[in-house]
Amino acid sequence: MAKLIGYARVSTRQQSTGRQEKDLLAVGVRRDDLYVDRGASGSRASRPCFDQALQALEPDDTLIITTLDRLGRSTQNMLTLADELRARGAGLRVLNLGGGDVDTSTPMGSMLFTIMAALAQMEHEIKRERVLDSISKRRDAGGNLGGRPQRVTDSQIRRALHLVNGGEPVAQIARDLGMSRATFYRRSRTLDPAT
Repeated sequence: MAKLIGYARVSTRQQSTGRQEKDLLAVGVRRDDLYVDRGASGSRASRPCFDQALQALEPDDTLIITTLDRLGRSTQNMLTLADELRARGAGLRVLNLGGGDVDTSTPMGSMLFTIMAALAQMEHEIKRERVLDSISKRRDAGGNLGGRPQRVTDSQIRRALHLVNGGEPVAQIARDLGMSRATFYRRSRTLDPAT
């Protein structure tokens, strides 16, 4: 008997797969046939639960995902996977692809999947270019690149060094500043000795 194998994925552990799981269960995927990767990047071809989902597929079974980006980011990887599934006699179904449900076991579904996979990869690459361009422009302008703001000032480090030279334990001074000893030593080395 053909089974529906569901797969859900989020890139970070803080994100929730709740919506994906609900959608997959709503189309008939059994809870036992639902595989979920948390904290797994779509850029990796191999993901623990994804690999298990593929192993669970038998001829006439269908792998179901909610959106194309849950499968991966590379057009080539997605098309290779679709071909592998087809060769094994298994199908691939994307619940929300181009506004509808696409099943790659049909010629029209296969064509639409190919087009949408290429568009998904292009969209990812355009976003990446925009981020890199923005960072480059901010760096050239001397702007803030983000990151954690420096809480401890150079003058605080100098005062702390004075205490260390007076015999205070480095571990206690670093703890009082809210940093590790390694960070304290690193910050101490970067100070301008002339000031």
